[in-house]
Amino acid sequence: MQKGIIGKKVGMTQIFDETGKVIPVTVVEAGPCVVVQKKTVENDGYAALQLGYGDAKAQRVNKPMKGHFDKADVGYKKTLREFRFDDCDALSVGDIVKADTFAVGDAVDVVGTSKGKGFAGAIKRHNQHRLKETHGTGPVHRQAGSMGACSSPSRIYKGKGMAGHMGAEQVTVQNLEIVKIDTENNLIAIKGAVPGPKGGIVYIVDSVKA
Repeated sequence: MQKGIIGKKVGMTQIFDETGKVIPVTVVEAGPCVVVQKKTVENDGYAALQLGYGDAKAQRVNKPMKGHFDKADVGYKKTLREFRFDDCDALSVGDIVKADTFAVGDAVDVVGTSKGKGFAGAIKRHNQHRLKETHGTGPVHRQAGSMGACSSPSRIYKGKGMAGHMGAEQVTVQNLEIVKIDTENNLIAIKGAVPGPKGGIVYIVDSVKA
């Protein structure tokens, strides 16, 4: 991983390229992030940089985290995230990472927390079919139906698609393209949709499949 940053999803819009083609984009307020901690192979067993994003009030930060931020001599931050860069020596504690760390045309992976849907049925959650509505099916048109065989195996297999809690989980969308960068306002326009609601925290990193 060469580059990475923490951001906040602003919303979706559309922009036009040079040929007049419409491109749907998600606008992300990326950074500024500060390097809060630097982990090394000697001390921690691996090399990584911990970035902080979003200013937090002092009364919102507990005592251990205050000591963590004070040791780095940086302001209190709402969100912390580790990034295992290939070259962690390029940055030091206190350095600022902004949106211009990426360039137009870069392929990125975006990690976010998807919108919560609550308790959802098998049709909405796993795209299962509904039952017929004629010939005495009864009031079970959207139920999951048979769970499997009877005496063998006498149980339901793990991973069976059933009703349950849907959404509110970490989702990664891979190989998205950066279409535009506003360095003055730290905004990145990413082609397509990214997980989460408006105002949700997202992590932008180099694409592993580019």
